[in-house]
Amino acid sequence: MGYTGPFVALLIAVGSGLGGYFILRDGELPEIPDQYWGPKSTQNLKQDTSIRPFQINISEKVLTDLKTRLALEVATLDERIEEPLEGIAFEYGMNKNFLKKVTTHWLNKYDWRQREKALNKYPSFKTKISGIDIHFQHVKATKKYKGGTKPLLLLHGWPGSFIEYQSLIPQLVDPKDSEINFDLVIPSLPGYGFSDGARKSGLGSPEMAVVMLKLMKRLGYEKFYVQGGDWGSKIATNMGNLYQENVLGIQSTMCVSLHPRSLLRFGAALVLPQLFMSKEETEQHLPISRLVTNLLRESGYLHLQATKPDTVGIALSYSPSGWAAYILEKFSFWTNKNWLSKQDGGISAYNLDQLLDNVMVHWVGQSITTGLRLYYETINSPTLTQLALDRVPLEVPVSCLNLPHELLASPKFALVERFPNLVRYTQAQTGGHFNAFEIPNVLAKEIIVSFNEMEVVANKPKEKPSTN
Repeated sequence: MGYTGPFVALLIAVGSGLGGYFILRDGELPEIPDQYWGPKSTQNLKQDTSIRPFQINISEKVLTDLKTRLALEVATLDERIEEPLEGIAFEYGMNKNFLKKVTTHWLNKYDWRQREKALNKYPSFKTKISGIDIHFQHVKATKKYKGGTKPLLLLHGWPGSFIEYQSLIPQLVDPKDSEINFDLVIPSLPGYGFSDGARKSGLGSPEMAVVMLKLMKRLGYEKFYVQGGDWGSKIATNMGNLYQENVLGIQSTMCVSLHPRSLLRFGAALVLPQLFMSKEETEQHLPISRLVTNLLRESGYLHLQATKPDTVGIALSYSPSGWAAYILEKFSFWTNKNWLSKQDGGISAYNLDQLLDNVMVHWVGQSITTGLRLYYETINSPTLTQLALDRVPLEVPVSCLNLPHELLASPKFALVERFPNLVRYTQAQTGGHFNAFEIPNVLAKEIIVSFNEMEVVANKPKEKPSTN
C-alpha cells in the first residue's frame, strides 16, 4: 500500500502530460478537396474556363426598383421607425436620425451611374471556377521596377467587397520607395458582389482558398503574395497553409491565432501582462472584462449569420435602408470604440459615397444572403476544417499590421505559435477594422514595405556550409 500514493501521482502526472500534449500540440494539415460548387445539373458538362471581360452595367429595372423602395422608406421612416432613446447615439445600434441622412443622400444625391464609371476605370473580368462565375479586377503594372513585378492577390471580407481596395490600386501598381511593384488581382469572393454563390453547402474559408489558388493559376501566376483583412485574412492564411509552394508571403490586418498554445500564452499574460505585451497591446487587450464585453456586444450578427443566414438575408434583401443600417452600423464601433456616443456614430468621418458603393455592390449583385452564408459554412462546418487549420503553424513569411481599434486580434507574443515565420509586426497608431477605407495610405505603405522585406530575405544568398 505504501507504493499506492506515488503510483497514483505518477499516473496523474503522465496523464496530465499526455493530455497537455494532445491538447496543445500542432494540428495536422487537413485535406481540402477540390469540389464543384455550381448547379448539380451542369457538373458533368464541359466547363467554359475562358477569362471574359466584364463591365459593371446594372439594368435600369434594378435601379428603378431600388429607388422605388428607397423613396417609400424615406417617406415613411418617421412613421415606421422608433425614435432613439433620449441621450442615446449609437449605443443601441444604428441611430434613426443618422439613417435618415444616409437614405436621403442615397435617394437624392448618390449617382450610381457616375460611381459605375469610376469602378469600370480598372479592368474587370469573370471566369468560371469549380462551376461558379468569379468576378475579379486584374490591374497590371505598366512600369519596370528594379526588383521586378510581383503578383498580389487582395482579399476582402464581410461586409466589405472589392470596393475596399480601389484607393490602394494606384499606390500598389506604381509604388514609391519600393524595389518592386505589383500586378493586382482583386476578386469578389464567391457569393459576394458580382461573383456567384455556391449551389451546395460547404464553401467556407478553407474551400475558398482552393478557388483563389485556381484563379491565380489560371491567370498564369504560380507564385504570388497575398494580402487580406477580415475573412480575407483568414483565407490568406489558409492559402499559406495549404499552398506553401505558391504563396510567397502574406500581409494581414487581422492577425489572430487560435492555436491552443497561443491561448495558453494569452492566459499567462493576464497574470503578468508587463512581461508579455507592450503598452499599446496592453491597452488594446486588457482588462479582459472589457475585451469580453466588447466581443459580446459586437458578435450578435456573427451568431445569426453562422446559424440562420437565410432568415436574416430575406429581411435585408427586401429593404435597402435596412441593409444600409445593418452594414453601416459596423463602421462605428469597429472603427473606433469611442464613437458609440457620437450622434452619427463617427461614420461621417468616412466618404459616404464610397460606403454606399459597398452597400450597392451587394444590393445590385443580389449577394446579400450568399455573403452571409460564409459564416455558416466556416464556423458551423461539420468537418471543422477551419479549426484544424488554426492549429497548423504557417511556415510562409507573414507580416501583421496591428490596429489599435481592431476588435479581433492577437498580441505579438501569442502569434508566434501560429505564425513562426512572423517577419514583421507593426503597431499602428490609429485605425480599426475597415482600414482599407479609413487609412488607405497607411495600409498601402505597410503592404509595400512588408513585401519588399520578404523579397530581400528570399533573394539573400544562402550561406555555404562550413567545410571545417
